[in-house]
Amino acid sequence: MGSCEYHRLHIFFFPFLAHGHMTPTVDMAKSFAEKGVKATIITTPLNAPFIFKAIGKSKTNGNDIHIQTIQFPSAEAGLPDGCENVDSIPSPDLFQAFCLATGLLQEKLEQLLLRQRPNCIFFLSLCATTCANLYEPYKDVSSDSELFLVPNLPGEIKMTRMQLPPFIMSKEKTGLVKLLEEAKESEERSYGVVVNSFYELEKVYADHFKKVLGRKAWHIGPLSLCNKDAEEKAHRGKEACIDELEKAPKRILTGEEAIDMKNKAKGLSQLAKRAVLGGGSSYSNLNALIQELSSLSL
Repeated sequence: MGSCEYHRLHIFFFPFLAHGHMTPTVDMAKSFAEKGVKATIITTPLNAPFIFKAIGKSKTNGNDIHIQTIQFPSAEAGLPDGCENVDSIPSPDLFQAFCLATGLLQEKLEQLLLRQRPNCIFFLSLCATTCANLYEPYKDVSSDSELFLVPNLPGEIKMTRMQLPPFIMSKEKTGLVKLLEEAKESEERSYGVVVNSFYELEKVYADHFKKVLGRKAWHIGPLSLCNKDAEEKAHRGKEACIDELEKAPKRILTGEEAIDMKNKAKGLSQLAKRAVLGGGSSYSNLNALIQELSSLSL
């Protein structure tokens, strides 16, 4: 499928201001740009150098990929100058203010959308705990370490409160909780979802999302599996992370479990490579998505 078919398509990419979100967004933008789509990544001035570096040689290879900056409202939210990224927040107490500032970007983004009129815009977010948040099964257990079943998903997915991000159980509808609720409402009104994974990795859940929940979805990855895993571990707290770090070498270096882990990793790696090559599931999904968006823009 030739790239000339997509020359009229222009897509905005607007990641959450954290490296774990920006990196896979750049990778996604590269995938579209390589197909001849004009890709514009929206960010703030202090995050632009990181994104430019992540783009790397894609720009010089002739791909139509751009960076557009909007001013981050640090002062309006009570943040110090230079605090435009989760990694730059000087104190955990300021995280809620950072989320407030992120929400204040809406007006500037809307102005940019009116000026440039892209065909669509992608927001990247991680929604691994959506069902746990929606049905609140964690309320039915008596301790943070007791397992609960996440309902309305294929198979038996069990978690503990310790594995949930703190905001899930928060009663305050401000800061991150408010931001995530607005993002969820926006997603429900959206045309569909682009998944940063590949179909073979989670086909049962991919089918569930489309057939049972009735949502459009395109798996065009992989890009962020490692980043997702790291962020989920970070939410579990320092003690849980230390415990995992202590156990990991033993699991990797000894016993049949180590052999099984390596074999599974090797198998998944091969599946992932095939998915993004010509004729693979992610390759085909990306082409299908671009073609559908192009037809909508005519």
